[in-house]
Amino acid sequence: MTTPASSMSAMPATRPIYWSVRRELWENRSIYIAPLAAAAVALFGFLIRTITLPHRMRAVLALDPAKQRQAVALPYSAVAALLILTAFIVGVFYCLDALHGERRDRSLLFWKSLPVSDRTTVLSKASISLVVLPLLIFAIILATQWIMLLLSSAVLLGNGSSVAMLWTRLPLFRMSLGLLYALTAIALWHAPLYGWLLLVSGWARRATFLWAVLPLLAITVFEGIAFRTAHFASFLKYRLIGWFTQGFDFKLPGTPPIDPLTQLTPGKFLSSPGLWLGLGAAAIFLAAAVRLRRYREPI
Repeated sequence: MTTPASSMSAMPATRPIYWSVRRELWENRSIYIAPLAAAAVALFGFLIRTITLPHRMRAVLALDPAKQRQAVALPYSAVAALLILTAFIVGVFYCLDALHGERRDRSLLFWKSLPVSDRTTVLSKASISLVVLPLLIFAIILATQWIMLLLSSAVLLGNGSSVAMLWTRLPLFRMSLGLLYALTAIALWHAPLYGWLLLVSGWARRATFLWAVLPLLAITVFEGIAFRTAHFASFLKYRLIGWFTQGFDFKLPGTPPIDPLTQLTPGKFLSSPGLWLGLGAAAIFLAAAVRLRRYREPI
């Protein structure tokens, strides 16, 4: 006869974290609703702009090939940037509430009664911002860009214009590879940020956003007043946008302004000390968050 203990030991190791991630998606619908809403707004704005699309495409024909690619790809890149920013904002506020919310509504007591470790719970919450959101945003951006391309093609065909230049000048496949690289770089680079937010979420009793931001702001102000320097502010800026400066190089000679693959510098990114020091800090923050959840009581 199989006992509960033996059945639990026979459960695959990945099953608890899989269901923990699904639980987060069930309980936090903003994870996918906010990006979908942003995509819908972007598509609505793009649909309005298709009124002048035939005129703009005729103007693009007068440009050289490199500038044609830049002009055609610009709306698609802008939509991708908007959705990436949306995912970042969603990830920040999700992490701020991830551990604090279950303490506030006292559901922590129920979840602790289940055979799921604190480490599994914290890692599942961290994976939302580091894995699930990037993959979700990648899929939404691809779908949005393809809808934009099909809308543009239909408008141009309806006005008797040729769609050949649109399809030949838009490197959508290469842009998709660059997008996947960018999302991976952002997730790895921002790992300590999400780890810090989860730690604050597990520690603070209220006002998690203020507790997460005010210490950093206080250090910045103190340094500026006491030493007349801005090293900590520069560090924070580097921690936010360093994925771009380390992972891309838009100053390579002999390349067009927008070339999604030739501007990637994965070797420089992977050899950056900031990446590995950040991942180490993220591991420390997550370990501290696990310990906090183990001993923290409901609010």
